[in-house]
Amino acid sequence: MNTYRVFLGLGSNLGERQVFLQRAVDSLRSVPAIKIIWSSSVYETDPYGKTDQPRFLNAVLEVETSLPPDALFRHTKQIEQQIGRTSSERWGPREIDIDLLLYDGLVFTDGSVTVPHPELPRRKFVLIPLRELAPDLVHPVSGLTVEELASECTEKGRVVKSTYRIVT
Repeated sequence: MNTYRVFLGLGSNLGERQVFLQRAVDSLRSVPAIKIIWSSSVYETDPYGKTDQPRFLNAVLEVETSLPPDALFRHTKQIEQQIGRTSSERWGPREIDIDLLLYDGLVFTDGSVTVPHPELPRRKFVLIPLRELAPDLVHPVSGLTVEELASECTEKGRVVKSTYRIVT
């Protein structure tokens, strides 16, 4: 059975943000086809896109999975709903968000999910925690490393490293 090295972005800016991040990790861990390898530190970040909302807590998980991108995407959306995510406007506030960032060098789209995540090079709040886990990982479209993408990112939002990691 093939396994894939995948990086997932987690974010929350409503309610008990730390609790929602931990519940997402716990729910991912309960899926037999997903093995959590490591978590970045948690970062408090300014909102991206729509700026008149509370600050986010963001983290990145490295996971190993046998699931193809579309199946993992469906699992993450189910987990978001179980945790209590309500539908929101684009870039709006949310209880939990789980994004597929990079998928073992694959370039994939099926209408519902695209990997690598198309916004990744513009999102410092994802690049900084991703750099903590995999600075030398190469983006399969741009050919740049995560370190290079983070250095070149012009997004100006505040990204502050927290003193804790999600329990993986």
